[in-house]
Amino acid sequence: MKNETKQYNVTGMSCAACQVRVEKAVSKVPGVESVSVSLLTNAMGVTGTADPASVVSAVEAAGYGAALQTAEQNRPDTSADALKDRQTPLLKKRLVFSLAFLIVLMYLTMGHHMLGLPIPSVLHGNFPALTLTQMLLSLVVMIINGRFFTSGFKSLLHGAPNMDTLVAMGSAVSFGWSLFVFYRMCALLTSGTPVPELSELYHGELYFESAAMIPALITVGKMLEAMSKGRTTDALKSLMKLAPKTATILKDGTEVRVGVKEVVAGDLFVVRPGESIPVDGIVVDGMSAVNESALTGESIPVDKGKDDRVSAATINQSGFLKCRATHVGADTTFSQIIRMVSDASSTKAPIARIADRVSGIFVPAVIGIAVLVFAGWMLSGASVPAALERAICVLVISCPCALGLATPVAVMVGNGLGAKNGILFKTGEALETLGKAQIAVLDKTGTITTGEPVVTDLIPAEGVDGQVLLKKAFSLEKLSEHPLSRAIVKRAEEDGITEETVGDFSVLPGNGLTGKTGNVRISGGSAAFIGSLITLPAEVKERAEALGLAGKTPLLFEEDGKLLGVIAVADAVREDAKEGIRQLKSLGLRVIMLTGDHENVARSIGAQAGVDDQIAGVLPDGKEETIRSLRKEGRVVMTGDGINDAPALVRADVGIAIGAGTDVAIDSADIVLMKNRIQDIAAAIRLSRQTLRNIRENLFWAFFYNLICIPLAAGLFTWKMNPMIGAAAMSLSSFTVCMNALRLNLFDPHDARRDRPLRNKEKEHSAERKEREKTMEKTIKVEGMMCAHCEANVKKGLEELPFVESAVADHNAGTVTLKLSGEADMDAVKGVIEERGYTFVG
Repeated sequence: MKNETKQYNVTGMSCAACQVRVEKAVSKVPGVESVSVSLLTNAMGVTGTADPASVVSAVEAAGYGAALQTAEQNRPDTSADALKDRQTPLLKKRLVFSLAFLIVLMYLTMGHHMLGLPIPSVLHGNFPALTLTQMLLSLVVMIINGRFFTSGFKSLLHGAPNMDTLVAMGSAVSFGWSLFVFYRMCALLTSGTPVPELSELYHGELYFESAAMIPALITVGKMLEAMSKGRTTDALKSLMKLAPKTATILKDGTEVRVGVKEVVAGDLFVVRPGESIPVDGIVVDGMSAVNESALTGESIPVDKGKDDRVSAATINQSGFLKCRATHVGADTTFSQIIRMVSDASSTKAPIARIADRVSGIFVPAVIGIAVLVFAGWMLSGASVPAALERAICVLVISCPCALGLATPVAVMVGNGLGAKNGILFKTGEALETLGKAQIAVLDKTGTITTGEPVVTDLIPAEGVDGQVLLKKAFSLEKLSEHPLSRAIVKRAEEDGITEETVGDFSVLPGNGLTGKTGNVRISGGSAAFIGSLITLPAEVKERAEALGLAGKTPLLFEEDGKLLGVIAVADAVREDAKEGIRQLKSLGLRVIMLTGDHENVARSIGAQAGVDDQIAGVLPDGKEETIRSLRKEGRVVMTGDGINDAPALVRADVGIAIGAGTDVAIDSADIVLMKNRIQDIAAAIRLSRQTLRNIRENLFWAFFYNLICIPLAAGLFTWKMNPMIGAAAMSLSSFTVCMNALRLNLFDPHDARRDRPLRNKEKEHSAERKEREKTMEKTIKVEGMMCAHCEANVKKGLEELPFVESAVADHNAGTVTLKLSGEADMDAVKGVIEERGYTFVG
């Protein structure tokens, strides 16, 4: 039988202990090679030849439910009903009703007895009636939160107690003891016991408020968890909003508007300017510029002509296209992106909470201690009530309130502080995980660069003034909507240049523009297009080629058969990029730039920004695969802004979206930077590390009280603890945890003065990483470079040296960055530079 991965839906899990138990149970099934359980999506992926029935039986034997997903379920179901978050509204309703009854209960137990607040006269001094009222109120809250008890006790019966077990036992024992006290009060009342003794029992040994408060407080944490689960489908919802709903197909020469699901492979369809391309296909007629940012993230449209491929969800911007469908439905590139986001979501398990990880030891230990305390006191001759009281004290003082609050409270304060600084953490898991990141991957377009082309070089032809070149280009390009045209228009407007009137204007897709100023024809476009109109000097061709090698787009202009010059346009590096990347390095992260652009552009931008490495020429599936590979070397944080980044954002340990990015990137990411600053990535990491430190401190305090007070509650020091003292200790531990978490508000996440790498950083055993570490980088100073042609000349010569892997020259900065594959011979470097007429400075 062939190995394959099958997806299952799992029910009944409530914490990391459940997740681990399911994985262990399924891994023992014959034929299972690997198993991955996601608590966030309640999904399980099983690889191997195991019979699905055996897998389901193993999960059920462990105390949970499981069902094999059908082929349809494996595809992203994007209907509104299927993607609706049902869990969060239910928990909100549970919390509201719980608080309504809990407030009344606390009014009776604290408001009346401690503050003297009024109560109905029928209850005043009527201790049995007050006790009965408390019991009913707490019972209602426990019934509202009955899921804790069914899950907790079910897990206990299966030998795998979890956090729900702590909640259930803490609440149930408090209620059971209080109920026992109530019966004692009734017995004393019938025997004529004086009121003071009843008052002592009522004030000193009832814990109905604890029985109600425990599940109500834990419901808050459960609701936050459910909200994060609900956001898992937001990325799919946003993606589907971009998917075309209709298509115009040709039937017997007539255009027919149909739903996109009705298009089949081989159909002819037409797309007019401004419309979305409905399915993947091949152009059979027409020319146009197509915005493919939905797939590649690149801002510059791609010219399409006959036999070129087009993809679903991309936008036809200018011309009329007739295409033949090649891939439809779930087979389109766009649908595959949706599937990748869905698959990555289902296999990405959240970070196991520290409290959940220790719950498998803590809960059985506390139960065992309580049993031993009861047995020990019975053997020593104590009465049953006395022994039971001490055992119950152990359980009450071990209430999981502080343990349960330790992480959520710190996460909530950290989230609030992040929001104040324009950093939105969508889940507590993201806030916990980010600080452990070792590799920062940054998308190029819109993250490191502005995402908008700008004019970088203005190179007039001999005898032509630069302002004249810009004026002629501005006059022509102002009539075009192409992004490259807008870059020239913006530069001209900034320089205060006024355009000339252009008539007889036309766009030649894939080539350029043409028009007339008066009776003189003017044209602009690619070197090939202008070269077909006039004879280009060899040095101009070389200069255009050099600009292209430097990652820029050269646009040539001619007027009446005479060359006007060259204007280079490129995507500019953001002003804050270099500083943001420097801060990431100071925090100990390796910074990698990831882009769908070609290698030359990547090297140029990477050198300017100061990244450690760049990976170029990758499409959406390639980006996701790259992140998957990098995760073998360490924890990865991915930052991007485009739809094409969505799969990679989900696959990374933490995904960060630039706030100005697409909705899909924002929905797919775990963190959103609202101020669009790369420095905020470093700020988010600082905040995450500080929050992690705070969580560890909180857990220390939570356990400190248990470690100190459990022996006291057990009576080991011959001191009889009143259960009220145990409850006070529990409250004090919770108070300490909350106050410690509030200290986070004093932390400044933008303060880089104390930046340092993580201690005990994991060793890197990857052969690829070791090989990369052998590669050295050196920057040298060179004088005399004046243009992109000079850059290309220096680059070509240096890369011929055997020890130079690559060279990136920058004539503006007067530097050349060398990547060396071995020991550098600087005399040879100097010789190459001086041979080409430049000055080697050092």
